[in-house]
Amino acid sequence: MSRVVVTGPIPDAAIEKLRAAHEVEMWPDPEPIGREELMRRVAGADAVVSLLTERIDAELLDAAGPQLKVVANVAVGYDNIDVPACSERDVVATNTPGVLTDATADIAFGLILMATRRLGEGERLIRSGQDWKWGMFFLLGSGLQGKTLGVVGMGGIGQATARRAKAFGMEVVYQSRSEIDPGIAAALGARRVELDELLAVSDVVSVHCPYGPATHHLIGAEQLAAMKDSAYLVNTARGPIVDEAALAAALRENRIAGAGLDVYEHEPQVHPELLELDNVVLVPHLGSATVETRTAMAVLAADNVLAVLGGQRPPTPIK
Repeated sequence: MSRVVVTGPIPDAAIEKLRAAHEVEMWPDPEPIGREELMRRVAGADAVVSLLTERIDAELLDAAGPQLKVVANVAVGYDNIDVPACSERDVVATNTPGVLTDATADIAFGLILMATRRLGEGERLIRSGQDWKWGMFFLLGSGLQGKTLGVVGMGGIGQATARRAKAFGMEVVYQSRSEIDPGIAAALGARRVELDELLAVSDVVSVHCPYGPATHHLIGAEQLAAMKDSAYLVNTARGPIVDEAALAAALRENRIAGAGLDVYEHEPQVHPELLELDNVVLVPHLGSATVETRTAMAVLAADNVLAVLGGQRPPTPIK
């Protein structure tokens, strides 16, 4: 029986699956585990099930010891894991792609609707108790039919967001490292373009690319300046892909029409200027936050652990 350390609370279905075969130690507090405590707990572990709030680096891997076989991240993104350090120590790193695709695409499109139709502003107005009445030009937003969605990163979540856009009557362009399947592109009516063209033609830009050195501040002051002044930016990928200070300036000066964010550059802190602006919708990293999706993510992470500890290839290794 191997020892599995879980760095934070995850759904019972995954814990029960792990406990049926191995000894499991889980940090029970909803507050993230402290670094010192985490280092102490992973010592001697054969497997670590990690949340995106924990940094899995060379220091932690060495603290765990040479018997560590697998780090299973309960997230599709893995910028919290030093994958090369894992490889150097023959530790398999896994993530949970696929199971959160629809939930995250739903949030992306929810943010698109909230930003373009000014729903956040309307709700704040009602809750403030201010007097209001219907008027021909009261809180006018922008419709989506016939507009263009630009998808930055056309993986599974980007494609799912594009499907929703097509249902709303939008045209789709995308920027990605490679062409998507021609059949999918044809079904979506999606056209691959370079980022500069995407920014220039899109009425909504939705960010779905992975985060890494190559995509840090991929959307900065220069890119925001290239967008239409009537366009909207949505980010449900990772916060540091967007330069938050540059975004705040563009919104403040009405150089773009609005934005919707589920992730933040220095999460959980949010750039203070964004908090003061009405033309940005801010939600607290809810992309995968459904009961069904979080359970599926945790169970997939457990399956990855069980496979590696059983001497088999895990379902979703990080490549």
